[in-house]
Amino acid sequence: MPLSTRRLTTAILLAGLGLIAFAIDLPAALWFQSGSLPKEVMRYLTFTEVFGHGTGVAVIMIGVFCLDRSLRFPSLTWPALRWPTFQPTPARRHAARMLGGLLAGPLVVLLLKQLIDRVRPRAADLVRASSPFDTFGADLLSSGPHSSSDLHSFPSGHSATAAALASILIWKYPQARWFFVTLAISACLQRLASSAHYPSDACFGAAIGVLGAAVVLGREQLAAGPASDRRQDRD
Repeated sequence: MPLSTRRLTTAILLAGLGLIAFAIDLPAALWFQSGSLPKEVMRYLTFTEVFGHGTGVAVIMIGVFCLDRSLRFPSLTWPALRWPTFQPTPARRHAARMLGGLLAGPLVVLLLKQLIDRVRPRAADLVRASSPFDTFGADLLSSGPHSSSDLHSFPSGHSATAAALASILIWKYPQARWFFVTLAISACLQRLASSAHYPSDACFGAAIGVLGAAVVLGREQLAAGPASDRRQDRD
C-alpha cells in the first residue's frame, strides 16, 4: 500500500529532530526539573495530556464515532479483520483505518520500551551524566523507591499516541488540521514538563506514531460524503 508522502516526510523529519534533540536532552531535562514554567502554562499542558493518554484518547474516539455518522464500527469477522481494505463498506473501511492507524505506532513503542532501558528524567541522577547516552541503562537511577516504568523512557508512548491521533483526525477532518497539530505538540511538551521524558524520547515517539498511521492509512481517498457512506453501509 503506497504511503502518503506528507505523513512519511513528517515521520522522517521527526526522527531527524530526535537525533538532533540528543544534544539538548540533559539541559532540557534539568531546566524542566527546575520548575521554570508558569503555572498557567503547566495547567494547559496538563490538560492536553488527554490527547496522548489512553483513557483520554478512548473518550475522544467514542465521541468521534457518536458524532460522525459517516463512520461505522469495523466488522470483526473474517476476512474483514485482515486489513481495512477487506471491510465491506467505505464507512467501515474508514473506521478501520482510523483505529488501525491510531494503534499501530503506539504498539511498536510498547515493544521498544521492553527492549530499550532508559531512565526517565524524574528518576535519574542527571548530575552524574556526562552524555545523554548515559541515561540509557540503569546506571543513573537515583536512590529511593522506583517503579518498573522508570526505565521505560525511550521512546515516549504518549507522544506516539498523540501523533497517531492527530494523523488519523487530520486524515478524516483536514479542515481542523492545525488544531489537532497544536494538541499533539502540547501533549508531547507535557511529557517534558512533567519530567517523564527527554526531548529525543518525544520526537522519536511522535515519529513512530506518524509512521504507523501512514502505513495503515495509505493513500486511500475518502468517500464522497456521509450520505453515500450511509447508503453503501445499508447495502
